[in-house]
Amino acid sequence: MPKNRAEQMIFALLTVIVTVHAYVFYSLYVVNGSTLMSVTGAPSVLAAIRTQGGVYMVGRMMPIWGVILVEFLLAYGLEVLLGSPCSFRLASRVFSPANTHPALFETAIICATVGLMCPAMSFLAAILYYPYYQGFHLITLLANWLKLVCFNFPFAFFTQLFFIQPLTRTLFKTLFRRTPQTA
Repeated sequence: MPKNRAEQMIFALLTVIVTVHAYVFYSLYVVNGSTLMSVTGAPSVLAAIRTQGGVYMVGRMMPIWGVILVEFLLAYGLEVLLGSPCSFRLASRVFSPANTHPALFETAIICATVGLMCPAMSFLAAILYYPYYQGFHLITLLANWLKLVCFNFPFAFFTQLFFIQPLTRTLFKTLFRRTPQTA
């Protein structure tokens, strides 16, 4: 897997590209899709988003590409600064990288990353999608954060463990094919 800082940044980039698209889809279609359609009377989620003029974020309507861009920048920054370095250290506190089977150690890293990134990104989402038109209340923000963690954690755990990380690792191995060293 990533051997140097540049490769770690590329690995994080690949992970975040896949993850943000999965979460925007999950958030808009699975979690909020029926609400969006019932509020607007639209027959589909995309029609509902078009009818209301975008997705509500930071007190105004934004196009989906804007939502993806904002979430991508925040997720990439958090992944590079918090997720990757801290999850490796947490996994290394429980397992020795040299003495643990690579699949088990990678699973520990994924679990640690989800444990760190899900609450952090859910908190940022609680701020971004807060209903500011109703006024700001700290208790409402914290309740929204807890609700988002409860919605997002199972999705994050299973998609990272069984879909996103295997896909990202396959893409990374394809991009950085290493030739075996001959003696």
